[in-house]
Amino acid sequence: MAALLTTADDILRRAPWVAGRTTDSWRALLRLIACFIVFGFLYGAAMGCFRVLDAQSGWVLQIRYSAAKVPMLLAVTFAISLPSFFVLNSLLGLRGDFAQAVRSLVAAQAGLAIVLASLAPLTLVWYASSARYTDALLFNGAMFAVASVSGQWLVRRYYQPLIAKNHRHRWVLWAWLFVYMLVGIQMAWLLRPFVGSPMSEVRFLRPDPWDNAYEFVARLVWRTLFP
Repeated sequence: MAALLTTADDILRRAPWVAGRTTDSWRALLRLIACFIVFGFLYGAAMGCFRVLDAQSGWVLQIRYSAAKVPMLLAVTFAISLPSFFVLNSLLGLRGDFAQAVRSLVAAQAGLAIVLASLAPLTLVWYASSARYTDALLFNGAMFAVASVSGQWLVRRYYQPLIAKNHRHRWVLWAWLFVYMLVGIQMAWLLRPFVGSPMSEVRFLRPDPWDNAYEFVARLVWRTLFP
């Protein structure tokens, strides 16, 4: 655990080994991946605690499902977005920097998970303060938004040496952020529920996962603001 916390501190402080050139790049990459899995797992476990307050049966299973799905969400979104990122780097003549760029993106993923884990206590306090399921969904959405902004700030800082080397990296980075956001929102919808509804049976996935996430979010916000 001490090694994991040290890695998290290095990621947030942008230590040279995180995204820079190193003699053991594979070990550094594995440390980053382990970091976003563990910290994503911690926040997912907090997300799944909503049912605990209602003493619903199966709440332990919901915690396990939610804990597993947050790292899965980050990993699958990253994997789906990566091929287009590779093609864009190749088209713009940036393939020589691709390995360093990917390390920067993985570091930002780990940073996002670390920020999420740091917000887990706030999520638990919110659950204790409100029993409304829609409020829990919106609050978790807000926590992911905060973590995503932090992740974007980190990846921009990690990308500074690449941008200084070639300004076209800035275009690729903006394209990555746009694609990652679109894929992430839809993947979060497909992998739901992350927050177990007291009115529904505990299950890993909804029986009707294929739907438009953006339309649902718009309706949810509208009903919350104008009940």
